[in-house]
Amino acid sequence: MKILLVRVSSLGDVLHNLPMVADILRHHPQATIDWVVEEGYVSLVRLHPQVRNIIPFALRRWRKGLRDPAVRAEIKAFFRTLREEEYDLVFDTQGLLKTGVIMGAARVKRGGRKVGLANGSEGSGYEGISRVFHTESIPLDPRTHAVARGRLVAGAALGYPVDTPPDFGLPPPEASKRPDWLPREDYAVFFHGTARDAKKWAPANWIATGKALAPMPVLLPWGSENEKREADSLAAQLPNARVLPKLSMMDAVTVAQQAALAIGVDTGLTHIAAAFYRPTVEIYADSPKWKTEGNWSPRIVNLGDKGLPPSSDEVIAAARRLLDAR
Repeated sequence: MKILLVRVSSLGDVLHNLPMVADILRHHPQATIDWVVEEGYVSLVRLHPQVRNIIPFALRRWRKGLRDPAVRAEIKAFFRTLREEEYDLVFDTQGLLKTGVIMGAARVKRGGRKVGLANGSEGSGYEGISRVFHTESIPLDPRTHAVARGRLVAGAALGYPVDTPPDFGLPPPEASKRPDWLPREDYAVFFHGTARDAKKWAPANWIATGKALAPMPVLLPWGSENEKREADSLAAQLPNARVLPKLSMMDAVTVAQQAALAIGVDTGLTHIAAAFYRPTVEIYADSPKWKTEGNWSPRIVNLGDKGLPPSSDEVIAAARRLLDAR
């Protein structure tokens, strides 16, 4: 059986789609699985050893240069590559017009199916028009967890129950492969940055937490100039904190993978730490906890909820419990 997964973005959503692969192969071990994903996340999907082919999609970059002949040629090459293979099943677990178009362009064998979401989750960016590209639409409870959505769609289409913890297929950390720019000793990482200000945690809370963890080094990554200013401000008040240089996405993944403790707001890198089964405290301030909470391991503690951010005392207590349990 040949299967194509269409989940192009964003970082956390691509991560949450990974357990589909292990589920499918557990029940159909001879299946081959390909994946269409935004070019910026190819390296994340490549970490999964059981994804055969990855087809990069670059809409974010293409839309800025549609008049450029080179960009138009690249778009044509993408669709040509997409259509080289005939699939038994194509899954679109994102439910957007752009992912529906990709599904529509993919080729299926005689009797093959194109399966997607019949509805979105509460607060999701689901676009109902995507259903016109389906041969089968799977309805889900609007409060289905982000990790469960893709798993349940595949289970319904292939006729198996989803009754095991999620397997992200990510490699365990290897101390021998720790890059030179990371501390040799155990460290904590604070994933403090996020695109939406309402999801952030107050600077005073980060400072109190960092002081409570001393002398453990605290690493502060950043993804924008504004986040760098915030990281610099935190580091100025924490003797054990270090602002990291601008990292590639995979370097940031390495920071999460190697951390002795990760504390972060509801953002992709926090969820990556949880998917690597690192001791992780997830902080929810302006998004519903049910949607993305790490609920597959006792090494993950989820605090707060929409409109109810946790206190620094709660986070410090959770961090100490996780460190003591190592």
